[in-house]
Amino acid sequence: MIGYGLAIIGIVCAVASLPGTLELLLLTLGAAFPVRRRGNSGLSSGAKFRLAVVIPAHNEEAQIGIPVASVAQADQTGLEVTRVVVADNCTDGTGAAAAEAGARVLTRFNEELRGKGYALDFAFQTLQSEGYDGYLVIDADSNVAANTLTEVVGLLRSGADAVQCRYMVRNPGESVRTRLMNVALMAFNVLRPRGRDRWGLSAGINGNGFALSAETLRKVPYGAASLVEDLEYHLDLVRVGRKVRFADAATVYGEMPVSGKGVKTQRTRWEGGRFRMLTERAPSLAKEVVRGRLSLLEPLADLLLLPLAFHVTLLLVAAGVAPGPWRTIALAGFGVLGFHLLTAIAVGGGGLKDFAALATAPFYVLWKLLMLPAVLRSSRGKAKWVRTERSHEEDPR
Repeated sequence: MIGYGLAIIGIVCAVASLPGTLELLLLTLGAAFPVRRRGNSGLSSGAKFRLAVVIPAHNEEAQIGIPVASVAQADQTGLEVTRVVVADNCTDGTGAAAAEAGARVLTRFNEELRGKGYALDFAFQTLQSEGYDGYLVIDADSNVAANTLTEVVGLLRSGADAVQCRYMVRNPGESVRTRLMNVALMAFNVLRPRGRDRWGLSAGINGNGFALSAETLRKVPYGAASLVEDLEYHLDLVRVGRKVRFADAATVYGEMPVSGKGVKTQRTRWEGGRFRMLTERAPSLAKEVVRGRLSLLEPLADLLLLPLAFHVTLLLVAAGVAPGPWRTIALAGFGVLGFHLLTAIAVGGGGLKDFAALATAPFYVLWKLLMLPAVLRSSRGKAKWVRTERSHEEDPR
């Protein structure tokens, strides 16, 4: 009887892992081919493209000058760029520091509606009447590569509804954890959007380094306010038939926390938010797919693909106790996952240290499983702007 029960558990885990395995295979195969470069033509023709670079910030006085200066130093050929910092519910000198660095500052206070999504909506509503052609969003802990602005605008000018840049780790060599996070971002923020773009699908929005055309923002207002407002807004876009293009040659770099409270805060927020989107959006997406809207099949598969630590757990259970062909499905899933991670490092420009970091993955999976109760609590909570503690701010104890 116990053996029968374990077999059922194994089968359930194998079935639950299958959509994620197929999604990983699809995107990895797509990313293995060169991404088609469509449409940087006409970048310097006609009037200058008016671009607002929006930097939402909550209590970032110490480092808000970094993204502001980075944008100022980037290539702006054919562009008219305004750097806009949204000082949202700040209790420090973020606004003054941003103004001193040369940014225009929008100040927002609202104790009830707190979160990055609300800050972005406030900025977009303020700026839309001022005649900007497009908007690029970067985080307050980030800097951009020199060609980022021109690459993004080239795609917007060629007709892209929205654009997502590569989003990479700025401090990958700071610890084993940030090195492993660098591998994860190569998979999530490079390989997957690259694969989608190669198959003609919407590349997705990853929260940092995404751009919207003025026309897209008019048609689809930024009403997303969940813990993962980027994912929520992307689902809003694909539901009305709009696509995000991937700017494979443009990169934004964000600082990742090394240890302690900052790591836990970041992971529980991201993954709790994804779990909430899975429960809220997957049923309606599935209904629309059944009714014939096959364009929503890949966004649905993306929601069904759990964070890799939990996906690995499903595969482990299925490989251990599932009978016959179901165990084969789990073993095949491990093969696809290995192919996915190795390809991610290759297309993400990684090196031997990134490959070596994979040896620590079992410990990372165990840590993530121990965090599962906090993730589930986060998935039930309201959206809040919880600032991630940076490594240089952590208590040395």
